[in-house]
Amino acid sequence: MYTNGYIFRYAAIMVIIAAALLSTAAMLLKPFQERNIAIDKMGGILTSAKIPDVDASNAMSLFNKYVKEEIVINENGDVVESYTDGRMEDGKAFKIDMKKELYKKSQGEPYELPLYVIEEGGKKLYIIPLRGIGLWGPIWGNMALSDDFNSIIGVTFAHKGETPGLGAEITTDIFTKQFIGKKIFNDQNEFMSIMVVKGGAEKLPENQRIHGVDAITGGTITCNGVNDMIKDILDSYLPYLQKNR
Repeated sequence: MYTNGYIFRYAAIMVIIAAALLSTAAMLLKPFQERNIAIDKMGGILTSAKIPDVDASNAMSLFNKYVKEEIVINENGDVVESYTDGRMEDGKAFKIDMKKELYKKSQGEPYELPLYVIEEGGKKLYIIPLRGIGLWGPIWGNMALSDDFNSIIGVTFAHKGETPGLGAEITTDIFTKQFIGKKIFNDQNEFMSIMVVKGGAEKLPENQRIHGVDAITGGTITCNGVNDMIKDILDSYLPYLQKNR
């Protein structure tokens, strides 16, 4: 019969061994996890710019093919860094943690934001990463603007845990295709953002419908999150957009 001391020592040794194995596994898997996160990020950027046939197997090569410049801007809209040489995933812009930078902004501290320049068909597109809060957690995505810094070419959205069939529909083509061709400035060059309208963009005055899309039925809180996310992020980039319009 085993003594209590023996059982305690045995259990302690097994816990230590298990912890060591888990720690080793986590260290070994970390590079693969980081690579998968990077590939997913590249895929979202490319898809927002309507680059065709993007998947996990080719996202990295297509990213380096189409992204010609990565820009880091500060809160005043000034360019801090422009990266054009080497692997684009090595640029400072790609490594910026949007969550941390947006927190700095909320605290009134200096912050930096990434901007990706894609060349396709002889035209430049500017990709703005998006990040916000939905009903059950973070939501994020990308918005591609034409070189007039006004017209939307495409968007992508993703989420951590929005409700299937409701808020999770922000990832579908039915929702995202509505953004194509919409404008973030009006004819007087006033910033309007994009309004996600419950009940449909037709509720807006006719001259504002170019700035609106239909919300998802039953996904009001998630759509409110998308609406706020777009407005807040574009407002963060506004000094740069206004300087370059």
